Amino acid sequence: MEKSRSRYILFNKPFGVLPQFSDKLGRATLKDFIPFPGIYPVGRLDFDSEGLLCLTNDARLNHLLSSPEFKQPKTYWAQVEGIPDEKALDRLRRDVVIKGQKTLPAKVKMIREPPLWPRPKPIRFRKKIPTAWLEITLREGRNRQLRKMTAAVGCPCLRLIRIGIGPLKIEGLKPGEYREVTKPAI
Repeated sequence: MEKSRSRYILFNKPFGVLPQFSDKLGRATLKDFIPFPGIYPVGRLDFDSEGLLCLTNDARLNHLLSSPEFKQPKTYWAQVEGIPDEKALDRLRRDVVIKGQKTLPAKVKMIREPPLWPRPKPIRFRKKIPTAWLEITLREGRNRQLRKMTAAVGCPCLRLIRIGIGPLKIEGLKPGEYREVTKPAI
């Protein structure tokens, strides 16, 4: 019996797409974009988050990229409500307590608004409340962690886009597009 070849897919998950292949409620899923059977997402990316999702049938690579023990960096662009001051940024960098546990240190910097695609459901707009963009790199991946961290420092997250997982980058992919790549060196 011939062994199936390993596949490595980088996908720019659009807003409002479930990061799984089926849904009983009829919402958009990976099946609507990815034509390869037998591959699985590496980690999670929420329904209302956008950006890089890696899919593979290589269980070892999936483990290396998603297991907390390897602390692979995941980089995001986050549009937040309000303008975080240096104290808020420093707190995000050092630690934020979520459900009684401190987060690991993160890399955080303010950035200019990145060149992005329009989102099908626009973010809420408040005339009197400015927004800011942050680039945040985490080495852990708790459920909705980044959203909880920015809310904890008084700057709720309005839009969240993952741009990197370890050495893998979203560059060149529009929402809904994918590309097959060779096995990443991790």
